[in-house]
Amino acid sequence: MLFRLCSLALASFLFLSATPVSQAAENASGVAAYTILDDETGYILESSNGVEKRQVASLTKICTAMVVLDWCGATNHDVAELVVVPEEIARMEGSNPVGLTPGDFVSVRDLLYCALLQSDNAAAYTLAAHVGRSLKATSRKPGELGPVDTFVAQMNALARSLKMERTLFLNPHGLEPRKGVAPYSTSDDLALLSRYAMRDKGFRFYVSQKDRKIAIIRALKPEAYLLKNTNELLGQNGIDGVKTGRTTAAGECLVISAGRNPQTREEGGKTYVTPRRVTVVLLGARDRFGAGSQLMNRAWGLEERWAAEGRRRP
Repeated sequence: MLFRLCSLALASFLFLSATPVSQAAENASGVAAYTILDDETGYILESSNGVEKRQVASLTKICTAMVVLDWCGATNHDVAELVVVPEEIARMEGSNPVGLTPGDFVSVRDLLYCALLQSDNAAAYTLAAHVGRSLKATSRKPGELGPVDTFVAQMNALARSLKMERTLFLNPHGLEPRKGVAPYSTSDDLALLSRYAMRDKGFRFYVSQKDRKIAIIRALKPEAYLLKNTNELLGQNGIDGVKTGRTTAAGECLVISAGRNPQTREEGGKTYVTPRRVTVVLLGARDRFGAGSQLMNRAWGLEERWAAEGRRRP
């Protein structure tokens, strides 16, 4: 996919948010909205309230990570590159479990681990500031946006390219502001984003790790920190990603992805191999891991039935 800088101003984002976020009632699975997607084709096998706009908390960081990885791939930047944690994170609210402080040096790779495994908001912001400065410096039309807003514009450009038509990102971490416009997405849109992300080998490796030791250089001395993946379903039923999220407004959110052995069939003396992977997105859950486990079982049942019918769209 062509990586390009979007010059959208934040004012256009505010226009897109004119439609209010729906507060859908919980469905039978104990979640406000869910989507089950077949990754090979991008076909949505089942969706409940899948187009309802909702807050999605740290699921936002899936898009943050992919903008960073796309930028690294397009510019040949090494994920081992060290980044300085900016002063602004001292004023951030929300969960910053790693305890990054201004002036720390952390590699792009380890910041991605912090944001994806332990959902650290300061890590996501640091990545956005770092990549955003580069995007502004290389843009033919840098405009008036600061580095982080420039990065968020690229997040929205990626969303539009994936046909995530009911999504608005306003920051790289997913926290809702105390007042004013809140970011939003839908379970259908996030399924498209997750499918795109899990096709990236680097992203898929990051989110598959149950833990990871990282290095933080503080006052010129390296300090080790052991990250723990917040996805409790990792390793169950073939699940090898993707991301958790939770805020008061969003409720408990989860994206999980799982693969199984490819399907093979013989036809005309030739062997055809079809990869098998499903993605489940659930938003506004009472118990995201309990509901996620149930929905993943349902996902494989739907996938098997659809495969037996020849994967024909209605």
